[in-house]
Amino acid sequence: MRIVVTGKTGQVARSLIERAAMHEGAEIVAVGRPELDLLDAPSIKRAIAAARPDIVVSAAAYTAVNRAEDEPELAHAVNTVGAGRVAEAAAEAGAPVIHLSTDYVFGGAGDEPHGEDDATGPLGVYGQSKLAGERAVALANPRHLILRTAWLYSPFGTNFVRTMLRLAARRDEIPVIADQWGNPTSALDVADGILRITEVLNGQTAAFPAGIYHLAGAGATNWSGLARHVFAISRARGGPYATVRDIVSADYPTKARRPANSRLAMARFAATCGWIPPDWRQSTEDVVTRLVGTGDNAGGL
Repeated sequence: MRIVVTGKTGQVARSLIERAAMHEGAEIVAVGRPELDLLDAPSIKRAIAAARPDIVVSAAAYTAVNRAEDEPELAHAVNTVGAGRVAEAAAEAGAPVIHLSTDYVFGGAGDEPHGEDDATGPLGVYGQSKLAGERAVALANPRHLILRTAWLYSPFGTNFVRTMLRLAARRDEIPVIADQWGNPTSALDVADGILRITEVLNGQTAAFPAGIYHLAGAGATNWSGLARHVFAISRARGGPYATVRDIVSADYPTKARRPANSRLAMARFAATCGWIPPDWRQSTEDVVTRLVGTGDNAGGL
């Protein structure tokens, strides 16, 4: 199975490359700039056609949530138009597309996990561009799976877990948001889920299970709860740690509003693929242990 993933250096792409080494028959081909540029339609078609995919994973995206408020045209050009072009190029190559979306398509009402068919209502440009991207993907390629995930972290790149470890190396106390709830998700688990999907699709005889699926860490917490868990693990392993001070969103205003509740329900994914991600606590422990062990905890805000 030749899996072509957009974005060479993203968390999901790097996690797929690592995890595929443990899956016999899975070959990952990562394509990105300059060969594939989501703002350049011809480059998308050329790069995907040249990669000869059995399946395309559309993981590259504009992810600067706050900056998107000042760059709405760019966010939509990448996350909406670019995503649709990737899906179209996959269809032209005879391949289905797995497109990565976000919990930020929801507005945050209620206290229960959101199902795939629940009403959306993104609060900011980033979520709006990703929701429009879902629709563009579905229109461009009938063989599509849209995976909404949430609160991604990994041993790679810039993410919340790595940022907390970096800050703890120089601060005794860190204020962290306590009134936003969601599913912390290891990109390594997302990679495992995608590889599980490819196995199901490769062996299927029934109709293609097109649609929207939620794939995120099992269980939920708030940002401050995640930070406390990160520091407890790090401290136990001799790494940096700090005291967490709970604050509310109003204490830390950002240009883009975030949903108070972006928990995701994952029964549909489990029913279709026969797999659910590990509990977020275990996956966080695995990543923090790895980062503290290597000292590779540098990250950006």
